[in-house]
Amino acid sequence: MSEDRGAKSANIFDVARLAGVSHQTVSRVLNDLPNVRPATRARVEQAIAQLRYSPSPAARALVTRRTRTIGLVTPGTADFGPTSIAMHFNVAARAERYSVDAVTSPDPDPAAVRTVIEGLLRQRVDAIVLVVNHIGVLEVVRGLELSVPVVAAAATQRRHPNLVSIDQYRGARAAVRHLAELGHRRILHLAGPPSNPDSLERLRGWRDELTAQGLVAIEPRHGDWSAASGFEIGASLDLGGAGRDLGAGAGDAGAGDAAAGDAAVFVANDHMAIGLVSALRSRGLRVPDDVSVVGFDDVPEAPFLLPPLTTVRQDFQALGELIMQKVLLAVEEPHELTEDTPIATHLIVRESTRAAGPPTP
Repeated sequence: MSEDRGAKSANIFDVARLAGVSHQTVSRVLNDLPNVRPATRARVEQAIAQLRYSPSPAARALVTRRTRTIGLVTPGTADFGPTSIAMHFNVAARAERYSVDAVTSPDPDPAAVRTVIEGLLRQRVDAIVLVVNHIGVLEVVRGLELSVPVVAAAATQRRHPNLVSIDQYRGARAAVRHLAELGHRRILHLAGPPSNPDSLERLRGWRDELTAQGLVAIEPRHGDWSAASGFEIGASLDLGGAGRDLGAGAGDAGAGDAAAGDAAVFVANDHMAIGLVSALRSRGLRVPDDVSVVGFDDVPEAPFLLPPLTTVRQDFQALGELIMQKVLLAVEEPHELTEDTPIATHLIVRESTRAAGPPTP
């Protein structure tokens, strides 16, 4: 009984005395840091085992001046992208023996974001990670001068060593190129919120690829990432009016009703695509016979839809791991800078797209 009580009360200084080393050396062993001789490491590990020492987070922070805790700021939304990024980042952080203190910032107002960050700083986090879904937050990040590193997951044309992203722009171009190569000449874009960085990059990719293909950009429609907004827009699309939505572009020869099977929609995420397909079906239109549809994300449900959805796959696991790598570099080697290289996307072709032309009977 007395031995148990003594073991429970052991501290880092007891371990140091038993191993015949300094408490700083014990700290280096505990945190698996380099520059500890194998024989010394073995003595410290033996002392830890003998005393059954388990350092508290507070004690470790006192000695190392680090808490091995990362503050994670996510938007107040259940959207697939942000939640997937947060999940995979948590997994990557645990693999590096860091804990994550996650908070949401439902208000994109710069003052609200600063308040959330200041709260994390009071918890003495080693770094802050932000999942950005509003361009206003991105501007706040650029203007921050903090005592700890900040890494942001955000799609943007502007590069920065502590920005990480998936290549939304080239993913969008691949989706539009696929539709153009199928012969579609009128490709509408159902875009995400106009304040969202991912949405803006996909919109930019859509416009640029249409230009590269010699096609006219028809005014996009904006949803809110939800299936409900996709359904609402799909129910109101004018598929036959000249110069409107999927109708012929202004000045096109033979402007009028859209050719059967010639219509196509690039949708900025899969959930809006799900709503769009449902709305088109309710109007008696078939995908892909009457309208080809491409989504973005490759949500788990995408292969099981009717028809299975052609979409752009994002590697959220790779993004979560890259964010953690940036954090480790910023914390442990702050003078080393790395380029921001967006993670590539992959077009997954399924049955919601087909070559333009008369639909099958």
